Amino acid sequence: MRTTLGVHPRSHATNSSVYIQDPSPPQNTTCGFNSHPAANASNSYTVEHAVNDWMKRYEKGKRDPSTIKTVRSLVSNHIVPSLGARPLVKLEVDDAEDWLAKEAEVLVTSTVRNLRSILRRAINRAQIGKRVAYNVVLLCDELPAGKGAGRPSKALTLEQAEAVLAAAELSPMRAYIVVSLLTGARTEEMRPLTWDHVDLVGTSEASPAIPPNIKVWRSVRARGETKARKSRRTLALPERAAEALKAHQMGQKATKAGAGNDWYEQGLVFATNVGTERDVNNARRDFRRVIKASGLNPTQWTPRELRHSFVSILSDGGMSIEEISRLVGHSSATVTELVYRKQIRPVVESGATAMDRIFPVTGEPAKPSTPTDRAS
Repeated sequence: MRTTLGVHPRSHATNSSVYIQDPSPPQNTTCGFNSHPAANASNSYTVEHAVNDWMKRYEKGKRDPSTIKTVRSLVSNHIVPSLGARPLVKLEVDDAEDWLAKEAEVLVTSTVRNLRSILRRAINRAQIGKRVAYNVVLLCDELPAGKGAGRPSKALTLEQAEAVLAAAELSPMRAYIVVSLLTGARTEEMRPLTWDHVDLVGTSEASPAIPPNIKVWRSVRARGETKARKSRRTLALPERAAEALKAHQMGQKATKAGAGNDWYEQGLVFATNVGTERDVNNARRDFRRVIKASGLNPTQWTPRELRHSFVSILSDGGMSIEEISRLVGHSSATVTELVYRKQIRPVVESGATAMDRIFPVTGEPAKPSTPTDRAS
């Protein structure tokens, strides 16, 4: 049937006078919306088969193992138990919508969105293999809202930040926390940081002079890439951060000597007691010990909020959003405003210099000075 009654609510077209086919999906497996035959359609080919076939191809891509693990968990725990046994050719739009609505009762919106994406991509792959005529997920109504937005990120106040820095003094996490808070580096950029990307001396005779700095050029993401092109940056170290790294380097040498043959040298700055890279779980565990010692609730804070705190404290201290955006490695100030809208306040000043004023080595607030650009 062809009609000019307008676009069906589930169509992506925007022209209200276009011709469309019968809005009800075809009930047979020999024709679809594009009239492509599903030559390999079979009642024995289930949704589980489809997602597993897609998953095999997905796992062959150059993706972070943790991402693959997360996707596999979503498939195993949410898609297969609910839809897996259903023949793919018998999966209807209502089935997909009911399933998404049920999942939205217990999952946050972002996870529901990921589930929909996985099922959509799996059925797309099945279409390529002529297992099914059309993709029911593309015909579903608007994504149902999940049970909530998840735990929102927050920022330490200046008083709380000082308490955390004080509590970190005797912790092996001291340098990690000081550098994260005073440079705004992401936790995924801190864990793979190597000593050859740390300059604790600088080059005073250069023109302009090069201060002590860290090169944030890698992350724990797949292939070591940073989150975005502008995330690859070199940041001047505030004095307090440089001193913390010097002390950490000396401590690491003693730890390495004590480990002897058990030490696995990788040149990592924030290594474990045997030289290997910290994973996200032990970094969070050790960080929360410091948070608890500072008097805050450890269950309410994660290492990523040191970066949020960096943005908030600099904004309160007078730095422009454009400069903050450059320091945190965002592609534009618009991204910074969107991601850190709760932390940003309209203001005006600059990176390591501003942090030296806010967190002076002497412990006494220094007088405001004319900021200079020390980040490169």
